[in-house]
Amino acid sequence: MASTLFDSHMHTPLCGHATGTPREYAQAALEAGLDGICFTDHMPMPAWYDAPWRMRQDQLAQYVDEVQAVQAEFAGRLDVRLGLEADYHPGTERFVEDVLGRHPWDYVIGSIHYLGAWGFDNPEFVAEYDARDLGGLYRDYYALVEGAARSGLFDSVGHLDLPKKFGHRDPDGAAALHALDVIATHGLSLDFNTAGWRKPVHEAYPAPDLTRHAAERHIPFVLGSDAHKPGEVGFHFTEAIKQIHDVDGRVVTYQGRTRRG
Repeated sequence: MASTLFDSHMHTPLCGHATGTPREYAQAALEAGLDGICFTDHMPMPAWYDAPWRMRQDQLAQYVDEVQAVQAEFAGRLDVRLGLEADYHPGTERFVEDVLGRHPWDYVIGSIHYLGAWGFDNPEFVAEYDARDLGGLYRDYYALVEGAARSGLFDSVGHLDLPKKFGHRDPDGAAALHALDVIATHGLSLDFNTAGWRKPVHEAYPAPDLTRHAAERHIPFVLGSDAHKPGEVGFHFTEAIKQIHDVDGRVVTYQGRTRRG
């Protein structure tokens, strides 16, 4: 287990659906007894992709400046790092690679939020689940997870079993295990995302069985609350650490795109 406690998944108002200043997130982390945080706001993507839910390209420098200001203010009290939550969407890899090359990021999460044109984790479009075969949906989703792992762009896979968010669970599980094999082969970590405990499914990402399967493959975990407001920083971390500890899993952080711990 890591000796230091970090929340390595949190957002800022620049993504368009979070509240609270970066300074307020850092203060909340300090008050929660954390040793550090890593901001991982939704990175800019091509203008046609998911525009209301992420910062624009012309806001990227502002994001870096705001996080660096917090780094300076909290130096010696809280280790503040600069990351991104990036998206894996086939066809956008070169765009993502370009953005990732613009700054010395500490940590990059690779997340899948879309199956084709469907934003499957958006509450507005939840009815689409009724029109889908769940087995096929999960096979398609985990194929994208494998693509993200193979792309070489990311340090971890975000919220591994995200399609369960509204309670639509994987009826099979084989595709998830194959994806974990690929994640392990390519040396990625998993975002242990406690936001699932705030969602209708009432379960962290990954689920306990997937946490065990990941640990068996020696895939480490990066704790993240996916905070979209300061009060969510460090959310349910005691429960998260227990779930990981129960399967002899390992918690790590990233600095300069290098795994620590």
